[in-house]
Formats: sequence, structure tokens, C-alpha cells
Amino acid sequence: MKKYLAEAVGTFILVLFGCGTAVVAGDKVGIVGIAFAFGFALIAAAYGIGPVSGCHINPAVSLGAWIAGRMTVVDMIGYWVGQFLGAIVGAWVLSVIVGGLGGGYSIGTSGLGQNGWGPGYQAGYNMTSAILFELVATFIFVVVILGATHKASPAGFAGLVIGISLVAIHLFGIHITGTSVNPARSFGPALFVGGTALAQVWVFLVFPCVGAAIAGLLFRMGVLAADEPATASTTKANLVGA
Repeated sequence: MKKYLAEAVGTFILVLFGCGTAVVAGDKVGIVGIAFAFGFALIAAAYGIGPVSGCHINPAVSLGAWIAGRMTVVDMIGYWVGQFLGAIVGAWVLSVIVGGLGGGYSIGTSGLGQNGWGPGYQAGYNMTSAILFELVATFIFVVVILGATHKASPAGFAGLVIGISLVAIHLFGIHITGTSVNPARSFGPALFVGGTALAQVWVFLVFPCVGAAIAGLLFRMGVLAADEPATASTTKANLVGA
């Protein structure tokens, strides 16, 4: 249960600070500021709860890790529950905060940093662009995560590398979909905004998972997984054989 609670807390942090920056300060900090808010929130969560749960804080990441053989299906489901609950609570807290704006704040009109596509949303990209971006971006994101957390990778830098990659993904994708690559991050705000946001959320539930599944499968098959570091005995045997 400690792991699942950690995932809830981490996802809460991501949604509150990422979506919160978009809603409260987006007109001041712009796309770059929003992208860094999501990336920095992930880095903070990674070093805060990483030792407990690994800090997936993303159902697509957990799916990729399960397919790659790095977690059990029971843990994956437990992570999902924690992640979605954390995202919902994060979106709710954000809704309460912005509701205190002088003159009032309409969630239905101004939103909660929800994802979407089409006329009236960001640059107005169509559904095909939204689907392709979310699939490919999540695939790349999960490749980075599975690679950075592999035993052969340098220890201690995974959180930083993953956070930076999330910044880059947001810089690319905010004008397309608002950047999801995370079903929980999308579901929480959409649940409170309703309307078009809730009608479109299926794209952000399905296609990040497809991209993550492809990445996990490639690691499971050994196509992208690095070779295990050689042990002293293995190295000695290789030298003797030579």
C-alpha cells in the first residue's frame, strides 16, 4: 500500500503544479514555463517518492514497465488506482484554488489545463495529429524511462533525465494537445471540466498506453534493452578465453 500511496502523492504533485501553472500563470510564463513546470514537478516527485515506488506517476509508464517485465500485474493495477486518485484530487484542489479568483472563475469556460484538440483548442490541430503525437511522444518518453532506469545506466540521474525529457515533449506538444503522455494527468482535469474535455479524454487514455506498450515490448524482447553489466567473474572468464 505504501507504493500505491506514493504514486497517488506523486501524481497529485504533477497535476497540481503542472496544470496549475498552465491555469494560473500560463499567460505569464508561456509554453516554456508550463513545460518546465511539468518537468520540474516530475523531477521533484522522482526524488521524493522514487525510493518508495519508482515514481511512475503515469498509468502508461506502469503499463510499459509491466510489459517490459519490471513489475507484476497486481502492482500495476495498484499503481493505476493510486495514479488516477492522485490526479483527481490534484485537479479538485486546483479547482478550489482557482475558484477563489476575484471576479470568479468558470471551469467550464477557462478549464483546468485539460488536454484536447480541434477548433478552439490551442492551435486547432485535428484528431489525427493528436493521436499520432500522443502515441509517438509516449513511446519516446517510456523508452527514455526504461532506458534511464536500467541496471546498466548510471545511478542517480534517472529522475533528472526523465524530467528533462518531459520538458522537451511539452515544448513540442502543448500547441497540439496540451501534452498528455499520461492518462491520469488527462482524466483528472477532464472529469471536472466535463463537456468536450471529457468527450475527448478517450484519446489520452488509449493512445499513450499504445505508445507505452510498444516501448515496453521492445525492451521485453531485448531490442532496446542494454546488456547487463559484466560481473567480475564474467570479465575474468572472457579474458581467459581470449
